[in-house]
Amino acid sequence: MESKRTFDYKPTAEQLALAEERRRKRETKKLQQQNTQNHVHLSQTFLPRPWRSLPSIQTTPQSIIKVMSWNLLAQCLIRSNLFPTSSKALKTTHREPMLHAEILSHSADIMCMQEVDRLDKLSPVLEQAGYSSAYATGPGKQHGCLIAYKQDKYSRVGEFTIEYDKQDVRGDSSHPVARIGSSRVTNNIGFMVALAEVGADQKGVIIATTHLFWHPAFTYERARQAGILVREVLNFRQSRELGHWPCIIAGDFNFAPDDPAYSLLVGDPLTEAQSHRLQISRVIHITIDPTVPQTKKKADDEEGDGSEADPDRVINNSRAATSSDGLLSDLELTSLFVNGAKLRSAYDEGQRAERDNGTPGDLHTFGDRVSLAPTRLGAHEPMWTSYTHYWKTTLDYIFFMDTSKHRIDIAGYLNTHRTTDMEAGLPQIGICGSDHISLCAELHLSQ
Repeated sequence: MESKRTFDYKPTAEQLALAEERRRKRETKKLQQQNTQNHVHLSQTFLPRPWRSLPSIQTTPQSIIKVMSWNLLAQCLIRSNLFPTSSKALKTTHREPMLHAEILSHSADIMCMQEVDRLDKLSPVLEQAGYSSAYATGPGKQHGCLIAYKQDKYSRVGEFTIEYDKQDVRGDSSHPVARIGSSRVTNNIGFMVALAEVGADQKGVIIATTHLFWHPAFTYERARQAGILVREVLNFRQSRELGHWPCIIAGDFNFAPDDPAYSLLVGDPLTEAQSHRLQISRVIHITIDPTVPQTKKKADDEEGDGSEADPDRVINNSRAATSSDGLLSDLELTSLFVNGAKLRSAYDEGQRAERDNGTPGDLHTFGDRVSLAPTRLGAHEPMWTSYTHYWKTTLDYIFFMDTSKHRIDIAGYLNTHRTTDMEAGLPQIGICGSDHISLCAELHLSQ
């Protein structure tokens, strides 16, 4: 009698990736169905995006962290004239089901959100899905930053809020304003929490999120705020004797990958053009020096578009900074960052790896549309993370810092929307409930 042959079947990497993609799609569909049940009278619609799994790392990870970041577009900030093509997508009855469904669809371990208001609507959705959260807001603001985390995986053991307007950046001056070295009062904040892994001895992660100052012309002020954020995250970790915990910093930084602040964060040297952008933005706004005369409004030109007086492109109500104002030089700014640690970007590294591996597919990067050397960090960030009728750019990032005891690898990330899907301008029913695109990445920590 002939014996039966047995085979030791081992799926290929491609088969495993396909199986993981199918699993994620089933999970997304289930969460979407749950959301539909929670909003019986509303059709929940947003456009799902494919997940990109990167080649597996041989070392078995000690920890796996899936982190999401998203600027939700606070309802209190919406003005219909800013989003002329969004129509019903601006109304809470349509936006909130879309936002809540997309948030839950990621099934992230940790979520960083900015421009969060209407907590009375969002918090129950998060709690029902098994998340705990912490929230902070800047002085006088009606929206803030929120960090949510799976309560069966993490417990919060500390938190800290940074008010950038009150942070010193130099100790060589006796004048309080000069020690702060700020060009403008902005009321922006950074917010961080220390999360201990449930059931794991002395293991955890520091999570920080922020929403830096929005005005495009205030390049120096954003660079100052970014440097303070990194410094304070490291101080927060050190003060709690958690030096072996990795740090993740995600949020809306309000600068593009070719901005001086991005290069300073990731350790690239400043270019001549970046130094020029910093120099022309070293001003003192009337919020710092009340004696500054207010800028007189210029009349619109004959065509009536007012482009010469566009407040988003020029700095008004300000004077040139002097040495006594305490603003940092390029060298001093660099020291503010170098004294911390260089950040790595999940999307820049993930998409760079995809391109280097020759992976086909829908891969569009910032460097594809902006003249930025492929060797320069930031060239492989998403082509867009904010796309509206009037402005289209890349502003959002998921950064992280290694430790002496851990190596962090990118295991996968969520594709951003294709440009053709956003051409009408976000937010848009059936596409996305915010003017920003949610980012999500999976990080593997190993020794």
